[in-house]
Amino acid sequence: MAIDKSLKVKAGVTASRSVLTRVERITRLREMEKWGEESSPFGLPKVRVRKLQLKKKKKTKKEEDDK
Repeated sequence: MAIDKSLKVKAGVTASRSVLTRVERITRLREMEKWGEESSPFGLPKVRVRKLQLKKKKKTKKEEDDK
């Protein structure tokens, strides 16, 4: 079955995920040099997921006067 067009999210997945797949966890552990080829893919240690937050721009005096 296809998803109705009205139910689809136009921007895609915009929220950051809190859970990584096994492959993503292994790649992150390799980057941190905590996982080797002889290690088992089961029982992997936890990997922190960094959430990005964009800072809001401060309004300048010109922008406040224009409004």
